Amino acid sequence: MQAWLLGSLLRGNKAFQSAGIVYPLEKQAKVTEENRFAKGLAVQQEIFGEDNIKAMRRVAPQELKHIQDYLSAYCFGDFYTRGTLDLKMRELVTFCAICCLGGCEPQAKAHAGANLSVGNTREMLVEAITQCLPFIGFPRTLNAISCINEVTAEK
Repeated sequence: MQAWLLGSLLRGNKAFQSAGIVYPLEKQAKVTEENRFAKGLAVQQEIFGEDNIKAMRRVAPQELKHIQDYLSAYCFGDFYTRGTLDLKMRELVTFCAICCLGGCEPQAKAHAGANLSVGNTREMLVEAITQCLPFIGFPRTLNAISCINEVTAEK
């Protein structure tokens, strides 16, 4: 097993070198501890709308406001601000990941709508979830399609 793994790593490195990929890779993080909340909140507002995010934060019960802060700083600040993937691809990956979890339909609907707001189409969402089907099964796939249908019917 170890010899196979080492051989695979060496072949992977050789493929990267022949493709001109130089190590170490540039860090993709674009935020600091000091600005991750503000930058994350800005991305969150860009995707979901400033009024929607302000309303969500305003109606959150006091004992749950820290969750809103974590969401802005961690999910959107630490991850959505990174380089390499553009916002459309990042949102598509997020939608698929949420649908793979199952039991997250409110978030799946929110991110289906977010996909539309960043320029992805209904067809892209359906194709992405279809690609996930062998890994997540029919129940989660059908739940995801239901979320897509509900959101796109509203638009």
